[in-house]
Amino acid sequence: MTNGTLTDIAGLKVGHWTNPAAATGCTVVLCPEGAVAGVDVRGSAPGTRENTLLNPVNMVQRVHAILLAGGSAFGLAAADGVMRWLEERGFGFDVGVARVPIVPGAVIFDLAVGDAQTRPDAAAGYAACEAAHAGPVEVGSVGAGTGATVGKVLGFNFATKGGLGTASYRTAGGLTVAALVVLNAYGEVFDPRTGRVVAGARAPGGVGFVDAVRMMEELAGQDWRNLAGQNTTLAVVATDAALPKVGATKVAQMAHDGLARTIRPIHTQFDGDTVFALSLGDRAADVNLIGSLAAEVLAQAVLNAVARAESLAGVPAARDLPAAGDAA
Repeated sequence: MTNGTLTDIAGLKVGHWTNPAAATGCTVVLCPEGAVAGVDVRGSAPGTRENTLLNPVNMVQRVHAILLAGGSAFGLAAADGVMRWLEERGFGFDVGVARVPIVPGAVIFDLAVGDAQTRPDAAAGYAACEAAHAGPVEVGSVGAGTGATVGKVLGFNFATKGGLGTASYRTAGGLTVAALVVLNAYGEVFDPRTGRVVAGARAPGGVGFVDAVRMMEELAGQDWRNLAGQNTTLAVVATDAALPKVGATKVAQMAHDGLARTIRPIHTQFDGDTVFALSLGDRAADVNLIGSLAAEVLAQAVLNAVARAESLAGVPAARDLPAAGDAA
C-alpha cells in the first residue's frame, strides 16, 4: 500500500476551494472527458445531487466531475459553478442543443464549526475547478475537509479534527486503484493494524479518547436527534481499469469496507456516508480485485486524513493532543 494520491489515475484532476476563517470548503474531482461512475450510500442522513442517474439501469453512462462540499445541503450549490466551468470548455452530455455537464455530488455537515452563514456556493465550485491539477492532492484541513470533525458521541465540544486524505496502490500488473476521503464521522477512527484509536471523542479528562460504542451504551435513552445529519464521510475511489457502470457500482459498494475497517461506529442514522467510484481506462480487470483494493486504499486514506488534519476553529487535531501518535 502506498500513500499516493487520487491523481495517480490518469485523466483525473483535483482542486479545492478553502475558507479557513469560516472552516468550510469544497473539493472537485474533474474528469472532463468522462468517466464511468457508480455510487453507494450507506449512511442514513445523506445530502446528495445527481446520484440517481448513476444507477446502472439509467441512461447516462459517464460523469464529468464529482463535487464534495461542506455547508450541509447549502453546499450542493457549488455544483452549479462546476457545471458552468465545464460548459464553458465544451464538456458535457450532448443533448443536441447543448452539452450538459454531469456533476454528481455530496456534502458534509460542518455548519457547527466556524461560520454557519458561510457555505460553498457556485463561485466556490468554479474556483475549485480553476485550482484543479493532476499533481499530488493537497490534504488535511483543506477543501471539503476544512471543517470536518470526528468523534461526536459527546457532542462537538469533545470532537477531534477530521480532514481530507488520499492514497493509491499500483498492482504488479500495472493497474492503479486510488481513493480520496472527506472524513467527517460521528464515530471514532482506529488503525486496524494496531487496534488503537487515533482520533475520536476526546475524554473529558483531557487525555485519550472515549470508546464510542460503549459510550452510546452508557448513554442509552439519550435524545440523539440533535446529531442527525451532522456528520457524514464522503469518498471517491477510482481506477484505470475499464469497468462497466454496474462494475463501478460494485466497487463503490465494496469500498465502504474501508470505512468500516477504520471508523467505529459507521453508517449510522447520524451519518450520510457516500462513496463514488470512477473508472478511467481500457484495460480489463476483475471487479472483485478492484473492489477489494478500493477498500484497502480507502482505509489508508482515512488514516492519512487524521495524520494530516490541522487544528482549526477550536477543534484540535489528533497530532496536537497529549499522547497522540502518528496515524499512518
